[in-house]
Amino acid sequence: MEENKDEEILNAQEEENSEATAEEAAPEEKETEDTVKETEAEEAAEDSDKKSEELEKRYMSLYAEYDNYRKRTQKEKENLYADAVADVAKEFLAVIDNIDRAVETAKGADENSIDKVIEGIELLGRQAGDILTKIGVEEIKAERGEKFDPNFHEAVMHVEDEDLGEQEIAMVFTKGYMYKGKVIRHVVVQVAN
Repeated sequence: MEENKDEEILNAQEEENSEATAEEAAPEEKETEDTVKETEAEEAAEDSDKKSEELEKRYMSLYAEYDNYRKRTQKEKENLYADAVADVAKEFLAVIDNIDRAVETAKGADENSIDKVIEGIELLGRQAGDILTKIGVEEIKAERGEKFDPNFHEAVMHVEDEDLGEQEIAMVFTKGYMYKGKVIRHVVVQVAN
């Protein structure tokens, strides 16, 4: 029996020793796990910082590209406008030259040459009309007796006229023009009834 007791005591001591060893090992494992977690957290923070820096660089690059694009398109728009104005002005320079010639001719005109001055002015009007047609500007047709349309006509006077129906054009004061379906200037008219 004593032998059994000795064995039990030995077994109990071994169990205590193994528990003590396990307890001693557990804090070391816990410290190792904490160190691993801290290292992983530091690595994650570093990765996050790197990603953040990379995203910031990409953002700044995109912002710079957009700013350059905006400036470039603004300059192109200004150049297009300047070119369009120059092209239209160039077309009308010939008309201005002819007007100057007509004025000089009219100054020296006598009763016999007045018809030629009138003919020259009519030619100037046709030349200007041709230029407008060439650049895409169309005249809005309006005649006496035509129905008044506020989309194309501007009424500045109202008159009673038995020969005309209600809301019909009695007289055209100023021609109207449109470009690609957009009214540039309404036809200025007198409206009847």
